[in-house]
Amino acid sequence: MLAAHWRTAVLGLTMAVSTPFTPHCQAVGTRGASAAVAAAEELVYARTDDGIVDAGAVFTPRGSVDKRIAVIWIHGNGVNFYYPSYVKLARELAQRGLTTIVGNTRMHDLGNIEAFRETANVRGGSYWGITTDQVRDVGAWVQLAKDRGFDRVVLVGHSAGATAVQIYTERTQDSRVAGMVLASGRFRPASGPIVDSARLARAKQLVADGHGEDPVPRTAPGSTQSPTSAATLVDLAGMGAELTDFYGVQTPNPPVARVRVPILAWFGTNGDVGTAEDLGLLEATLKKLQGGPSRVSTAMIPQATHMFDGREAQVAQVLADWVNRVVLAAR
Repeated sequence: MLAAHWRTAVLGLTMAVSTPFTPHCQAVGTRGASAAVAAAEELVYARTDDGIVDAGAVFTPRGSVDKRIAVIWIHGNGVNFYYPSYVKLARELAQRGLTTIVGNTRMHDLGNIEAFRETANVRGGSYWGITTDQVRDVGAWVQLAKDRGFDRVVLVGHSAGATAVQIYTERTQDSRVAGMVLASGRFRPASGPIVDSARLARAKQLVADGHGEDPVPRTAPGSTQSPTSAATLVDLAGMGAELTDFYGVQTPNPPVARVRVPILAWFGTNGDVGTAEDLGLLEATLKKLQGGPSRVSTAMIPQATHMFDGREAQVAQVLADWVNRVVLAAR
């Protein structure tokens, strides 16, 4: 019975995009006795201001719920809200008293259909999505938290998801955001252009000709091929320092200077994309800013990989401690 219920819910992620609906959430059975004690779990949908329906899940602590803060977790490249580590981590956070929303953006997985429209389907995912449009997705999740009675939120971006929460926080100056977390997200400046000039010129021409969803082959000698669309590449190339040097290691007046909330950043010690040296550079860079984040905290998670498989409890503890010690204490 539970398996059938779960299968129906998963299929609903696709069906819900084209089917009108009223409620924000649909209950999903909880797997496992320990999880059932720790949290109530729901499948939820958030509608963006441009009509995209994002799927996610809310993990709510059993008993009294602290409405002062909710955690919103945004996935990395090529995955989605129900990646196993994310689910386990959300359960760990709920067990520590933090309601956690794990949500998709339009960039989830490598490719997807975000909406069925009369003129053309709206594609998303790493190969077709528009990175900067994730501001709309994050905004929808913040609104869902507000609709559920939470005063403020902490935005967590894992890996490439860090870009989504960074540009949302910087661009919108949303007073409901109480903290921002860089969870194994790269921050060192890019060593070269995000898109080489020949490929970008081809991408711009395709967009101008109305073929933004067409793939643009890489032109650099020896490079592997990628089906990334023209519109995706043009958007990435146009982000400037928001993508290449958000924290200002080499860029004056970087985007992070417009972020006012406390920041937490971490990496794992087991082959992650960054090191303790990188975190030291981040701290030193932000100290030089005029303005910017109110406080910066960093952590290395022992034995954790980039996806922190098997180390979800340790990650949850670092995050929960920071929320209680820094975010809530600052109110």
